Amino acid sequence: MREKPVLDIHEIPSKPKWLILSLQHLFAMFGATILVPMLVGLSPAVALMSSGLGTLAYLLITKGQIPAYLGSSFAFIAPIILVSQLHGPGAAMIGSFMAGLAYGVVALLIKKLGHQWILKLLPPVVVGPIIIVIGLGLAGVAVDMAMYENPGAPQAELIYSVKHLMVALTTLAITIGCTIFLRGIFSLIPILIGIVGGYITAYFAGLVDLSVVKAASWIEAPDFLIPFVSYTPNFNLSILFIMVPVAIVTLSEHIGHQMVLSKVVGRPFVEKPGLHRSILGDGVATMIASLIGGPPNTTYGENIGVLAITRVFSVFVIGGAAVIAIIFGFIGKISALISTVPSAVMGGVSILLFGIIASSGLRMLIDNKVDFSINRNLIISSVITVIGVGGAFVKIEDFQIAGMALAAIIGVALNLILPEQKAGKEANEKQNKVA
Repeated sequence: MREKPVLDIHEIPSKPKWLILSLQHLFAMFGATILVPMLVGLSPAVALMSSGLGTLAYLLITKGQIPAYLGSSFAFIAPIILVSQLHGPGAAMIGSFMAGLAYGVVALLIKKLGHQWILKLLPPVVVGPIIIVIGLGLAGVAVDMAMYENPGAPQAELIYSVKHLMVALTTLAITIGCTIFLRGIFSLIPILIGIVGGYITAYFAGLVDLSVVKAASWIEAPDFLIPFVSYTPNFNLSILFIMVPVAIVTLSEHIGHQMVLSKVVGRPFVEKPGLHRSILGDGVATMIASLIGGPPNTTYGENIGVLAITRVFSVFVIGGAAVIAIIFGFIGKISALISTVPSAVMGGVSILLFGIIASSGLRMLIDNKVDFSINRNLIISSVITVIGVGGAFVKIEDFQIAGMALAAIIGVALNLILPEQKAGKEANEKQNKVA
């Protein structure tokens, strides 16, 4: 029997609990959401705003039926950096907008043809390993944040720190302890407690610098990047080739998240409100982000992890987190305070939350009873995993398909090309007869 939710999708918590639960979702996502723009040279405050606006748009398009939070996508980090180097940051925003349009095209096709064709194109044997690749790909980010003083620096310039690692492990231990042992209201906010506990630990370890908070203004407009105001749009074909293929990865991630979220909440979101609405919401959120200078958005596994741990499914809690994120984007001191959270603290929490993403992919394979005694399934999952984690890429002049995008494309191709095989026992009997 499925465990009863603490708060169901349309239940409204009391105001104090509402604030605390929304803050937990905000803190669960903000480390990754802010890290992405820091890595690609965009404004973290704008990323906060765009995640909030995108999430509200998503909730509206999905009729308030799916409790999903959207934040900065890690899948677009490499493409944004590449396009920015070739054509400038404005061009990267144009590429993000086109990726969002690709979502819209897929959503229209699903609306017209139903969702079975895309599920056939991206079945669990393809999506599961891609989700695992995303989680394992983020694992390096989490570990770097936990171990190094300067996690965004080039590999040769990374500075290892035992102090940072101890703070990260302390944060992780607090988060795990709260998840397992706390009861009542405190059992609903293990991530938030872990971050606060890690922050206090980091403060006494001398890793927190509050001078930026003192210097910041209370009300401060983010550094928006707006087309025709901040830059003149450049519709270069190479931008399309670099950015849009990544949508295959994020579509796979999205479908995987919807399946995992359906399992967690106990509702068939792929059927109602429909995968077309969910994908359209994700695409619109990405387009909104691109119009104000934020990185592309995607549904967040970290927040699905929070839902799974707390069993608080209320869309009002998700919406509350989105509103707070928008407000925080305009409050200079709060944005500055968030920026003082050491990377080691976020690394400690991310070890758990990014691990949940990879585990969700594994869970998808198990829940869908993907049979690895069948060579076809074994080949598809193996190739996706090695190409994705290994970072393989194809590059011809300005045209490039890298990492997760390449893994997703090859996974889809193998799924379409390789012939169906019978289940393990029958296949083994056939092989024995041949022998």
